Amino acid sequence: NLLVYPDTMMENLEKMGGLVFSQRVLLALTQAGVSREEAYRIVQRSAMQVWESKGTKPLREVIATDEDVTSRISEEQLDDIFDYKHYTKNIGKVIDKALAE
Repeated sequence: NLLVYPDTMMENLEKMGGLVFSQRVLLALTQAGVSREEAYRIVQRSAMQVWESKGTKPLREVIATDEDVTSRISEEQLDDIFDYKHYTKNIGKVIDKALAE
């Protein structure tokens, strides 16, 4: 009797302004050759703008205007980074395993 409200779940995720993707941006920057410390500084700076705007300025928007990011990560890569499918790609397996136990 589990009730799932996908629209409400998405609304709640969006209230955070995409901050859930900050770790993926950090990883992409380090894979692009940025030091971990510098990548953290870049992502933290952008995340704070989102936080201070209370999510009205989404991380995707902020990141897309940051030269430190756009000089290393393409628009196509950003689209992939900010895709919720990364987090749901194995949901079928997870549910199957949970129901089997």
